[in-house]
Amino acid sequence: MSIQLGDRLPEGTLSEFVESPTEGCALGPNVHQVQSLTKGKRVVIFGVPGAFTPTCSEQHLPGYVENFEKFRTKGIDEIWCFAVNDFFVLAAWGKANGATGKVRMMADGSAVYTKRLGLTLDLTEKGLGIRCQRFSMLVEDGVVRRLNLEGGGKLEVSSAQVMLKELA
Repeated sequence: MSIQLGDRLPEGTLSEFVESPTEGCALGPNVHQVQSLTKGKRVVIFGVPGAFTPTCSEQHLPGYVENFEKFRTKGIDEIWCFAVNDFFVLAAWGKANGATGKVRMMADGSAVYTKRLGLTLDLTEKGLGIRCQRFSMLVEDGVVRRLNLEGGGKLEVSSAQVMLKELA
């Protein structure tokens, strides 16, 4: 069963590669407790099937990067891009798309956290293995307040534009 509105995010970790150290984040790979990172914050999280894939690279990630300031004016503390890829790949993808300092690239390399969320997508027949469903969510202090799950290869309800409208 997948995560639902009103649910608290499950315990677990995500990884992030940091190129410039900041308070709480050292240079290189960092492993973060999801509950700690969301405590007391309003976070928009969007999930993608994979870095460098066409829809994810041409539309999904760019929409959140381009609208970073609009999200900030609506009280969003952080935006996370979430994928079943390793942290090196997500860091390179984020850098290639101008996400640095705007969107945190959060990796779930072995799909452990994706399974806890109940948001796996089996793309084994296409040679991609277990991935994450495309989604967006608003999380307030660790609790899911909005959840938009996409159907079959679409980008209709989880885009930055839809999330911005929902925050109005």
